[in-house]
Amino acid sequence: MRFLRARPFLSIPRPLSLRVFSSSPTASSFAAPALPHRAVGLWLAGTAGLVYAMVVLGGVTRLTRSGLSIVEWKLAGEPLPLDAAAWEAAFAKYRAFPEYQRVNSRMSLEEFKPIYVMEWAHRMWGRGLGVVFGVPLLALAAARRVPPGLGARLGGMLALGGAQGLVGWWMVKSGLEHERFKAHEVPRVSPYRLAAHLTGAFTLYSLLVWSALDVLRGAPGAALAPGAAAATRALRPWALGTAGVVGVTALSGAFVAGNDAGRAFNDWPLFAGRAVPEGVWDPALGARNLFENTATVQFDHRALAYASVGAVGALHAAAARAGGRAALPPPLWRGAVLVAGAVAAQATLGVATLVMYVPVALGAAHQAGALGVWTAVLYLLHGFKGAARLPPAPAAAAAAAGAAVLVVG
Repeated sequence: MRFLRARPFLSIPRPLSLRVFSSSPTASSFAAPALPHRAVGLWLAGTAGLVYAMVVLGGVTRLTRSGLSIVEWKLAGEPLPLDAAAWEAAFAKYRAFPEYQRVNSRMSLEEFKPIYVMEWAHRMWGRGLGVVFGVPLLALAAARRVPPGLGARLGGMLALGGAQGLVGWWMVKSGLEHERFKAHEVPRVSPYRLAAHLTGAFTLYSLLVWSALDVLRGAPGAALAPGAAAATRALRPWALGTAGVVGVTALSGAFVAGNDAGRAFNDWPLFAGRAVPEGVWDPALGARNLFENTATVQFDHRALAYASVGAVGALHAAAARAGGRAALPPPLWRGAVLVAGAVAAQATLGVATLVMYVPVALGAAHQAGALGVWTAVLYLLHGFKGAARLPPAPAAAAAAAGAAVLVVG
């Protein structure tokens, strides 16, 4: 604690302690963050890890059909039933809603308890995350020790985390409304609301990871040698394109989950022996086929998965053209390798999950893998941070000057 008083946050001139590029042809170094900033970075990284676990737990909750077992929402949370009377009361509430009446009408109280505990744990994990993030943030703000430039972002993350709880209940509520379901239709939450909830989780996780990298890693692109700047700029559009394809693929997975489309067409690479699944377009649905038609949703997700693999191949081809490992800065090369490995593993896991009819363990691993791929993408993209401020490499500058002379002439 004496160290913290001796070196408060406000005594650090720059939040990331960077030495910006100079005229030297060699790579300029940047100092590691001072200890107080490092503590903030580790806190953000740890919170990101807890959000990751929350997403995985949410996937298990969905796969075990536990999400509709608690039919009320309270700000402080439902207490876990501790005696027979409390369990009977909770089970009686569940029996009044569509999932029990249409799917689980033969469920016993003992069978109900595990799904209730699963949903209760998911909700309480979210509330615990609010404490883990909110209390240190308030303490840092009260002590005026929030790193410069992070205050608004951290406040936004706190608000987004709170909104996630409300969106989660809005999602669950859609599965409790009798009027939403036709005769013999299996009750499930709205795929649109599930996608909104998952997108919110990905967004919060991304902000946490990016902020942790800002604090712990600085701006890697600002410390490049001039010779590496051209290779970095050449690779950046391909990295952004890959990120876009991977992000859309992950979002499409939310609609696969929301429509339970993973349990249809469980052969690969065909769809029940066809190159294009039967019923891929219902004229009555129109554009809603993309989000509500089981055949269309699964077809699109597979196509986007192939596109992700292709995007990674294009990224590595661009890296090779830019000079490969010898020319690219180590953070970017590592990021490109991480993205390739994560996408390959996720594609393989997706096929296994499909052909084995979505067992809970594989389904949860596939959802975890989606966030793992996105983590690798964030790591890669962060490696470009600061590169836009670099002057061009000497050869490029000479070429640009020659071109200007020709134009003027």
